[in-house]
Amino acid sequence: MSDTTLLLGGRIHSPADADATAMAVTDGVVAWVGTDEVGRALHPDAEVVDLAGALVTPAFVDSHVHATSTGLLLNGLDLTGCASLTEFLHALRDHVEEYPGALVWGHGWDETWWPERRPPTRAEIDRAAGGAPVYLSRIDVHSALVSSALVERAPLARGSEGWSENGPLTRVAHHHTRRAARESLGVAQRRDAQLAFLRHAAAQGVASVHECAGPDISGADDLADLLELSARGGVPDVVGYWGELGAVDRARELGVRGLAGDLFVDGAVGSRTAALRHPYTDDPATSGVLYLDASAVAEHLVACTRAGLQAGFHVIGDAGVAEVCEGFRRAAETVGAPALAGMRHRLEHLEMVDAEQAAQLARYGVAASVQPSFDATWGGPADMYARRLGVPRGTRLNPFSQLAANGVLLAFGSDAPVTPVDPWAGVRAAVHHRTEGFGISPRAAFAAHTRGGWRAAGVDDGLTGALVPGAPATYAVWDAGELVVAAPDSRVQRWSTDPRAGVPGLPDLRPGAELPRCLRTVLRGETLYTRDPDDDEIM
Repeated sequence: MSDTTLLLGGRIHSPADADATAMAVTDGVVAWVGTDEVGRALHPDAEVVDLAGALVTPAFVDSHVHATSTGLLLNGLDLTGCASLTEFLHALRDHVEEYPGALVWGHGWDETWWPERRPPTRAEIDRAAGGAPVYLSRIDVHSALVSSALVERAPLARGSEGWSENGPLTRVAHHHTRRAARESLGVAQRRDAQLAFLRHAAAQGVASVHECAGPDISGADDLADLLELSARGGVPDVVGYWGELGAVDRARELGVRGLAGDLFVDGAVGSRTAALRHPYTDDPATSGVLYLDASAVAEHLVACTRAGLQAGFHVIGDAGVAEVCEGFRRAAETVGAPALAGMRHRLEHLEMVDAEQAAQLARYGVAASVQPSFDATWGGPADMYARRLGVPRGTRLNPFSQLAANGVLLAFGSDAPVTPVDPWAGVRAAVHHRTEGFGISPRAAFAAHTRGGWRAAGVDDGLTGALVPGAPATYAVWDAGELVVAAPDSRVQRWSTDPRAGVPGLPDLRPGAELPRCLRTVLRGETLYTRDPDDDEIM
């Protein structure tokens, strides 16, 4: 039996050959790309896979996930579809009846869509839960609704920063109750959730994820279990990040890529905890929360740079971004800009950033781990961003074109469970940004969700993330329908002037077009997922 696999009869998205229909893989490496006839002649003893016209692309990378929380949502209480407060309470009551006596872990409520325009009170939660411990995170995961039974398991939450007797908990109170909920989960339940998430990611054509863990997010035991699961193989790669200041020794123990990810400079717009220069339009009493200032940012950057670790921060609001930029400037005075740039430090979300700040961050080699689906979900002149911030501010978030034009490396992700793991939808959202001029081309968006993710994690060998000879055979096979095809007529000129219209060799990404369906996901030659032709279950 030959060690070479020859994929034939498809459409290979490769910069090595724009017309490629075949690809050979040997020992987990792309050995050749070209046409069917030449492939058969060069590899007569290869194991042949008939693609039947399917599209083969580099597999996706999701640069920001929370595996356990997302896995729990896959089999837990999914509140993302609740359209009203009443529907929310019915969903909670039904879940408790189905799983009596168990901790209720749910996610995804968003009161800004509800006609009542308010979340439920704790009394309403208690009545629906019938005494069960309940933890229900908001869609942005920066606040949560909890039952009195869970509060009893987190006594330090009472009276701490962010405590509310009847409403959602934020800040320190939220961290205490989330920790209590997490500790109430059994080890087996947690590991089952992680495996469910990784299998789900593979089924979406994702071969690598960046887990953004931390002491207030998931815990060291959770991250260690996830990294161990990934190391066994058969699931997507997990690149681990631990969000804690002064934790160089812990980073070494955990074997993480860096002290980055969800190391919070501020919170989120939806929970009104993103740090703003001017108050929230819909609540002028607050300008959000600033957890770290420029001095703390600079100190962390210097420590990580000297330790050879990637640093990074969660930052969303314009006041938070200003502190981060000042922190980079101060760190450069200590270790030098080249040293900072060499580490490829990263920022998560980076939603309210201007052109001058983008240029400054590019000089320091920053990678921006951003989520295009945030704009698709909350952008535009009438949705959550605009309601929280007013239209002038609310329509200027997530300026992908501005970041790219200034040389900031873009790496796309989902922040699952905040938005679903759906990379083609993310690519489309980045192309068709809801603010004119803020989107990027399909080619750039696809690169940000593939090669950009590898580069943001320190893999920048010029091969990984592309299907070219010598590259790791990490790819996905898609039932993509009709592709954009170059033709010698006026359409070619239109595509070259309108970057949103399409790129030859990629699917049609216009709104309303059907997105590709994943048929197979492969990581360095190992098949992680194959779609069952008889149903949609993972084989």
